[in-house]
Formats: sequence, structure tokens, C-alpha cells
Amino acid sequence: MNEERYAFRVRQMLNHDLKDIPPAANRRLEAARHLALARQKQPAPALALAGLGTSTPFSLPHIPYLRQLLSIVALLLGVWLSFYWHSVQYVSEIEAIDSALLADDLPPEAFMDNEFLEWLKDDSSED
Repeated sequence: MNEERYAFRVRQMLNHDLKDIPPAANRRLEAARHLALARQKQPAPALALAGLGTSTPFSLPHIPYLRQLLSIVALLLGVWLSFYWHSVQYVSEIEAIDSALLADDLPPEAFMDNEFLEWLKDDSSED
């Protein structure tokens, strides 16, 4: 709000003595203004597809922090895929161990023995 008030006061000060400028200087200022406007860079026309507005085919819609958001989504997707792949590997390893134990010629009482369970824990921790 303060900037608007400042701009208003500057405009008032510039307009204050406007009527005191001689007509010849006024015409020269107007010609200089038109020349400056003619030399001003014009924005290059953007490629437009029917119904899509003025955005180019390679531009993304203007959403603040869109690149950061896409980066975070890609990172989370990568972490999830890594977790999923490692969990599948872990389950397949456990499945192979269970299949080998069940196919072995051990009596069912051996699986209830505490020493056998300790041996399994010690043997699996060495891998």
C-alpha cells in the first residue's frame, strides 16, 4: 500500500509542472517516447496448439515449485521401488531356506529343539 502512495506522489510531482513545458519540447519528448516504444523488444510469439493456449509443447503448466515436486515424487518412487525389490529378495531367500529345511530328512522333533533353533540363528547370521 505504501508503494502505491509513493507512486501516486511521484506522478503528481511529474504532472505538476507539465503545463509549463514549451510546445516544442513537448513535441520532442513525444517523438522520443514513440521512438523508444518502437525500439522496445517485442516478445517473440510462442508456439500454440489449437485449444492449448500459448504454451509450447515442451513447457509445463505454471505451478510454483513444480520441478521440486516432481523431483520429490521421483525420489519417493525410487525409494519405494528399492524397498520393494529388497523385500522380494529377502522373501525369496527365506523361501529357499524354508524349502531346504522342509525337504531335509529331519524328524519334526528336531524343529522343536532349542539348540537347533540357535544353530539356525548362528548359521544365518554368518551369511
